[in-house]
This record gives sequence, structure tokens and C-alpha cells, in this order.
Amino acid sequence: MPELWVATGNAKKRVELERLLQPLGISLRLQSEAPQAVEVVEDCPDFAGNAAKKARALAAVVGAPAVADDSGLCVDALGGRPGVLSARYAGPDASDADRVAKLLAELRDTPDAARTARFVCSVCLVGSDGRICAAFEETCEGVIGIRPSGAGGFGYDPVFVAQPHVSTTTTFAELTAEQKDAISHRGKALRRLRSWLQAHDLT
Repeated sequence: MPELWVATGNAKKRVELERLLQPLGISLRLQSEAPQAVEVVEDCPDFAGNAAKKARALAAVVGAPAVADDSGLCVDALGGRPGVLSARYAGPDASDADRVAKLLAELRDTPDAARTARFVCSVCLVGSDGRICAAFEETCEGVIGIRPSGAGGFGYDPVFVAQPHVSTTTTFAELTAEQKDAISHRGKALRRLRSWLQAHDLT
């Protein structure tokens, strides 16, 4: 199995990728290791489009297969926001805590029954020539809690409660890595990618 370049600068995403793809013995390389900077404007209207754009941009620079994911939180009471703007929801320099705070502020007057939401993850794998080899999209349904809880995960994990789950109040940030992988949008999408890689030669 060759090296697989990952179009992300998020170290926590890399950890999830390594954990889920570890059975394949793949050597993962982050785009920060590329010989030149990879600049991508994530301006597509959907997660799948942004994932493909990021993977192709990295593959063009490194001349090797690359995988990218684009993920985000879609809240029904907010018309699907923050959606593809999840990482930039509170501004370009905002922290995860800033984004969570803005989300909770917007939902302050939203009753519990209307706080439904879903995480979405689109994964795109391209070959060294930029052709799309595989693309998968998965979701995880849940609700947005009233306040952050838990120190694990990243992003909106401290306020997202997956439904159904063993506890109706346990956030993603309170789950173990294994528990989160089993039900999360990214876990489901990466297991599909893993199955594809097991069945195909990646060149």
C-alpha cells in the first residue's frame, strides 16, 4: 500500500484517520509536508465539492494519491447553518470555543425539540492524476445540547449529542475514541474508504 496524502492541517483529524485506517498499514502524510503550499478556497456549495477540490489540489502538488474530507454541522433550526461554513462560522481566527459559543447564542431561545442537527462528512479519494477514485458521504443525526460538556474530540463535539445513543445526554466530547468512531459521520465514511482501499490498488 503506497503513501496516502491527507489534505488537512488539522492534527486531530489526522489522528482519527490513522486510527481508522491503521489496519491497512498505510503511511499518512499531511499536506504541511508537501514541497509547496497548497492553497484551496473552499467555495463549493456542498461538502462533496469541497472535499474533491481539496484532494485534487494536494494531488497536483505531490503527484501522488490524496484524500480529503469536508465535514460540518447542519442545524435544522438555523436553516442548515453553519453547514459548509462550520470551520469559519465565527470568523477566520475563531477557536472551537468561539464557534460553539456563537452556535449556542443563536439557539438560545430554541426549544429542546427543535434543536435537531446532523454532522456530515464527505470523503474524496483521488489518484495521482486527480481523477476521483472513490467518494463517500455519511451523516450522524443528533441534537444540540444547552451547554458544552466533555473535553474530548474537537469542533462542535462538546454540544453534539448523537441520537439514538446509550445516553441521551452524552456529547461526542464525552465519548471514548472507539465509541465515537462507531457512530460518527467521519467514522462511517472512513470505514467505507477503508473497505474500498482493501479491495482496490491505489496508484
